[in-house]
Amino acid sequence: MAPLFVQILLIARQLGILKLGKVSLDGTKIKANASKHRALSWKHARKLEAKLKAEVKDLLRQAEEADQSDIPDGMDIPAELARREDRLAAIAGAKAEIEQRAAARYAEEQADYEKKLVARQAKEQKTGKKTGGKKPKAPVAGPRDKDQVNLTDEESRIMPISGGGFDQCYNAQASVDIETMLILGSHLTQNPNDKMEMEPALEALSALPESLGAVDTVLADAGYHSEANVDHCLQHEILPHISAGRETHNQTLKERFGDPDPLPEDADEITKMKHRLKTRDGRVLYAKRKCTVEPVFGIIKAIMGFRQFQLRGVKLVSGEWDLVCMAWNLKRLHTLAA
Repeated sequence: MAPLFVQILLIARQLGILKLGKVSLDGTKIKANASKHRALSWKHARKLEAKLKAEVKDLLRQAEEADQSDIPDGMDIPAELARREDRLAAIAGAKAEIEQRAAARYAEEQADYEKKLVARQAKEQKTGKKTGGKKPKAPVAGPRDKDQVNLTDEESRIMPISGGGFDQCYNAQASVDIETMLILGSHLTQNPNDKMEMEPALEALSALPESLGAVDTVLADAGYHSEANVDHCLQHEILPHISAGRETHNQTLKERFGDPDPLPEDADEITKMKHRLKTRDGRVLYAKRKCTVEPVFGIIKAIMGFRQFQLRGVKLVSGEWDLVCMAWNLKRLHTLAA
């Protein structure tokens, strides 16, 4: 499917419409082909498993002890046992999936915990003082009671959705050219937040043909903000404009409309990026983020009517999202070429 996606962009380039430069990256939650009410939590799975095992034990006892005449009319013990064994097998599969996810989460949390400890120790050695505030809390291994898996599409995830509440979703990502609103790259993730999605987005942009030009700037909201993501951008020779969060209230006129004070010579990359965003040019550029990628998602959902995936599983749903993005690009290219 990738060659077809690129071919549309090449046509836009041949028509003189597209030349890569500045890109806006964002994600949107799209409902999975699964009901959130068909999810099984770790706590309920263990409770249900114990109940079914007790029922199986009781049925086996009845089969061994009872005379055929003592068995209630219409009761088929082998069928009842088979039904419960099937449910136990499904629960075992769900528990295994939850345990696997919990192990992956623990590995990630442990790595983050150790990184924070190293940074804290380095700061204390540099300053000669103990660092204030709470010490990083060590993660706890194993599943949590509220961890759950969906029985219809186990690869989908419960995610917060716009407007409030939660639903069974996938997180669909798109990198949008700010001049044409064409989608330059797309991918799909099971992660509810966007922090881990900068690197795959940059890899997709780097794989585009050289004839399209080169992306030099990426705009993203605070969900992508991290030191690692800033480093990823710079490694791809792309200047990051990633928001660090909401602006403070009651800003002075100089803060709102002027340029910030000059940077110190030893400023790190995060500080440099924050400074760029505070300049007049930086504010004007970053304001284009909301005018590009967010309207694309809005039109895909409200006008094109794509609010839910029809397929199930990451691989198939990823292909479905790529098709939707290609459909958007064809629709947009028709408008731009008119």
